[in-house]
Amino acid sequence: MDTGTNKFKILNDPVHGFIKIPSEFIYDLLEDPWFQRLRFIKQLGFADMVYPGATHSRFLHSLGALHLMGQALSTLRMKDIDISNEEFEAALVAILCHDLGHGPFSHSLEFNISGRISHEDISLSVMKILNEKYAGKMDMSIQMYSGTYHRKFFNDLISSQLDMDRLDYLLRDSFYTGVIEGSVGSDRIISMLNTSGNRLVVEEKGVYSIEKFLIARRFMYWQVYMHKTVLAADQMLKRIISRARFLIDGGKNVKSTVPVDYFIRTRIDREELLKSGNKDFAGMFFKLDDNELISSIRQWAENEDKILSGLAKAFLYRRLPAIELSDQPFSEELINSIKESLTGLNDFRSQDPGSYIYTGGVSNLTYAPAAPSIKILKKDGSLKELTELSSILKHEVLSKSTTRYYLCYPKDIRDIVIKM
Repeated sequence: MDTGTNKFKILNDPVHGFIKIPSEFIYDLLEDPWFQRLRFIKQLGFADMVYPGATHSRFLHSLGALHLMGQALSTLRMKDIDISNEEFEAALVAILCHDLGHGPFSHSLEFNISGRISHEDISLSVMKILNEKYAGKMDMSIQMYSGTYHRKFFNDLISSQLDMDRLDYLLRDSFYTGVIEGSVGSDRIISMLNTSGNRLVVEEKGVYSIEKFLIARRFMYWQVYMHKTVLAADQMLKRIISRARFLIDGGKNVKSTVPVDYFIRTRIDREELLKSGNKDFAGMFFKLDDNELISSIRQWAENEDKILSGLAKAFLYRRLPAIELSDQPFSEELINSIKESLTGLNDFRSQDPGSYIYTGGVSNLTYAPAAPSIKILKKDGSLKELTELSSILKHEVLSKSTTRYYLCYPKDIRDIVIKM
């Protein structure tokens, strides 16, 4: 390690302005190959198919979350909350590493390419690997991240209904998509933070800012994160992976990059990963990013299997399926009728109609009163639930899960589908 390097850098971020690297250890983490990998993971998956500017990376988002965490901790210190220098740095490290476990295109393939393992599970596993590399410097950060540290407000700042992760991604995603309705007043919200009983709370005068934050999140979810074109691309990619896996399981030759091939063939046990780690998993996951997956899809576009190659080419050139949205599930009768229409075309797609015609649902909950809720600190020192003080959260649409159902099918049979 070059001890002569000036590690107290200042980075220029288009969202937050100048971001200071607060310690030499955090500089070392930023320079670590595990963190640099996040440059090659897009924050918003396929949102750039709708919003061309949305090509920002998990690397940028993690830097932004680091910056906001520093602001939040400084605010709490100004309110006479004792935070040691060790705790301060540990919290910064925890939020910096919170997304290390994201796979290609962020959430697009979560629970698909690596089994039933969340990106949070993988982030924790990677943090343990880094902790070993850096001689235990991340012990406290791991406790804060996993929620085992005795001062729970640190975990609230990392992972809750009002954490620094959400604050940054709403601001950043709004900026890069140009969807201004998603912008939130992070400075105002952070200035209203406090603690009570070792948990993070918001001072009473910040209620309106929290309401705007929640409405902005709801808007971004349906307008950006679950935009129907983004949803169609996500679902199409899953069918491509599924077809490749089906062919490999059947002994067919499917060329892929080494890490993509590993994850298509291998299923990882979550308990094993979290308990003892898995060196093979970690080594391959380190190499897995957007570029690796796109390289594999380009190879699949030349595969002799017409279904895999056709899907891969359509994905690469943005020839996405038609998609319909509904507040009610699509009937099995309708799905079967569409599949029969595809079969009637007498081409290779009828061999696997499930790769072309599929349905499902996506849900969003703006605010979850049953989860660890946002507590409001009143001027008299008492605590209230946000729902007790917020008039907008009395509306069911904001405090209950909303589900939308999708139906995807080939565009060339749209006229047939419309008549059904």
